[in-house]
Amino acid sequence: MAHWDGIEAFVEVVKLGTFAAAARQLHVSNSHISRQVAQLEQELGLPLLYRTTRQIHLTDAGERYYARCRELLDGFREAEAALQSLQEKPHGILQLSCATAFGERFIAPLVNDFLKLHPQLEMRLHLTNRQVDVIDEGYDVVIRMGTLQDSTLVARRLCERREYVVASPDYFQRVSQPHSIAELIHHRCLIGTRDQWRFDVDGLHREVRVSGPWQANSGPALLDAALKGLGLAQLPDYYVMPYLASGELVEVLSRFQCRDAGVWAVMPRHRQHAAKVRQFIDFLVEHLPQRLEQACATEAQ
Repeated sequence: MAHWDGIEAFVEVVKLGTFAAAARQLHVSNSHISRQVAQLEQELGLPLLYRTTRQIHLTDAGERYYARCRELLDGFREAEAALQSLQEKPHGILQLSCATAFGERFIAPLVNDFLKLHPQLEMRLHLTNRQVDVIDEGYDVVIRMGTLQDSTLVARRLCERREYVVASPDYFQRVSQPHSIAELIHHRCLIGTRDQWRFDVDGLHREVRVSGPWQANSGPALLDAALKGLGLAQLPDYYVMPYLASGELVEVLSRFQCRDAGVWAVMPRHRQHAAKVRQFIDFLVEHLPQRLEQACATEAQ
């Protein structure tokens, strides 16, 4: 593209607000930036900027052209970063967040395994059941579970995850098993971090608000309450599979089980090709499914 340098200069001027700031960013002179933008406008045959002594403003044509050129430059820089990262070792600080119980049981051990392979890397692991803001709080990677909401973030599926609605046989001796989602209103629902349970109904994903006398932000505590007959709980496979096999828990509403759940790594778009991010996620994709399978196969003590 003959006017590529002009496009880069134009985008930086608009993004940074002045010709001087764009010149500093690109390590050239103010006059060089001005000439490149002027030449670009001449080649296009349209003015892109209104210039005053203190400010610049985009013309209508400039607004349209800037939006497309910004996407083009971002894509080009992502492509360069992707190629560069192939030769890089992960370095710097990796900021990671995950839900507490899942993080303690599965993610933290894998983090430690990854750091043994890459001792030059620093890790900041934050375990919380709060929904963090990935960009505003400065995270490189956040592990999320379930069905993802629409987002500008990049997501990569790490492994499958199924959630089961379960209770103990003792509980069902006192209360009849539910056969429809509507019947949940008649049951004591044990609530974890969220008071909405996920289901698939006629091919559509639904989140159903439940209520009950018990709530805690701990998966193990929720499992213990279900085993002791305190009510119905919705729990992931790695918690309940051994107890379903032993008969200590009984699954209900299986035909409404959400099929689009999973474990995901989400990240800002501009960080997805960084070596520390890409290699860490590759490591999780390789090793996390095996850890979850082992947990599901473990016999209940």
